Amino acid sequence: MSLHRIELHMHSVLSPCASLEMIPPLIIEKALEEKIDIIALTDHNTAANVPAMLDAAVGTGITVFPGMELETSEEIHVLCLFDTLAQLQTFEKIVNSHLPDYKNNDEFFGYQLVVDKDGNFIRKEERLLHTASTLSIFEAQEQVKRLGGLFIPAHVEREENGMLPRLGGVPPELHLSIVEISSYESTPEVRKLWPDLKDIHIIKNGDAHDLDGMVGSTTLEFDEITLANIEKAILEQT
Repeated sequence: MSLHRIELHMHSVLSPCASLEMIPPLIIEKALEEKIDIIALTDHNTAANVPAMLDAAVGTGITVFPGMELETSEEIHVLCLFDTLAQLQTFEKIVNSHLPDYKNNDEFFGYQLVVDKDGNFIRKEERLLHTASTLSIFEAQEQVKRLGGLFIPAHVEREENGMLPRLGGVPPELHLSIVEISSYESTPEVRKLWPDLKDIHIIKNGDAHDLDGMVGSTTLEFDEITLANIEKAILEQT
């Protein structure tokens, strides 16, 4: 068994709220510096920079899981993680069909930049990404599971876009086993505030919008690097 430091929630320059330093080579460089060996790129409602991130990681020893931070119709953020780019791109097609056709306002929301593995500009994404889809949290979970992915509600304790404040608790119909809380939160305090989390495992991520946000809060022990093994290791933590 090997120890792995992981960061499963981060944004690139494609997310309008992310810093312009969040390009693939600098993300990889920061991961190596922080000894984080497993990351997931989870831009808002899109997968367009994941291929570049995967290419940038080749030969570095960093494993990149294809991912997305989806905003559901309830304005809840959820991490949708997959083993393969093909799975994610299939999911992205579903998400695209459930996104409103609003044009991004660069000056108000921020730039949405698609880049290559070296961080070179390719194009701007004109469609607004930082918005709610028409997929409910229940529909989103069903689609992610159908495609073999891992579904984790993100920063569940936050007033803005967190599942617990938005819904008043954990819907039992979701049968959740894992949720994410912010890296700066105390797990016992969040559990005390939200008793619904009593039997649910908690993971922390940095939700990095800049390089300093890549904190690698979670260390897990497993051998083969797969989402199934990551999920198993989280569930086996006491």
